Amino acid sequence: MTNTSALPLPEAERLGAESPPNQVITIQLNKLPLLAGVDEEALRKIAAVLLVRTAQKGQVILHKGGAGEHLVFLLSGRLQVMDITEDGREIGLSFLVAGDYFGELSVIDGLPRSATVVACETSLYALLPRAHALELMHNNPFVADRMLKKMALSIRRASNFRTILGIPNAFHRVYALLDHLAKISPGGLVVIESLPTQQAISIMINTSRETVSRAIQVLIQSGVLEKDLRRLIVRQPEALRAEINSPKPPIDQLSS
Repeated sequence: MTNTSALPLPEAERLGAESPPNQVITIQLNKLPLLAGVDEEALRKIAAVLLVRTAQKGQVILHKGGAGEHLVFLLSGRLQVMDITEDGREIGLSFLVAGDYFGELSVIDGLPRSATVVACETSLYALLPRAHALELMHNNPFVADRMLKKMALSIRRASNFRTILGIPNAFHRVYALLDHLAKISPGGLVVIESLPTQQAISIMINTSRETVSRAIQVLIQSGVLEKDLRRLIVRQPEALRAEINSPKPPIDQLSS
């Protein structure tokens, strides 16, 4: 028995994918966290209506205010969820990685998209039409439960980001975001895996890329952080938290 769906790429190419015309995309739907446990017949129905697309770095996948016609699954790559303020500034809200899904709010309430989603790198994603997404939720209560828990987590994260954005000092906002992103790894190290680019961080906390670079350099020079390829190791987690509320102007630390 298999829950694997193979979608012919010519359909994906028509929608923007760039691959050889006879290639076949194999999507293991049962490996997507939201769909784990869904019966094979339902997965076959989902596979039959999925639309697969490729987005290049910087390409907008969803526009705030656009029609919410699909539930979207990220199959590979990395995306950033963003909001645009009334004065045109971009505010980064969160990142999405392979296995994540998005667009569920508009699927549920039928209202326009609440945020913009942009590709941070070449990404492959699949769109499930709204009617089929609603059917999936209605027929599988555990799927609806997963969505509710994700929405609750999103509300908590949004609250955290509002707190970070309320910090007046830009360096301190950088430190607070790094503390928010830091997680304890299986080996016990406190790390920030797949560190967002400095430009992405600057968008998230409403500052310049140069400020992000200087703030991170302060922490590296003081031994609080250690750079390790695409991740940061937080060698002194308590010191990082202390810096967030430090009365000393952080930029002075760089020149000292």
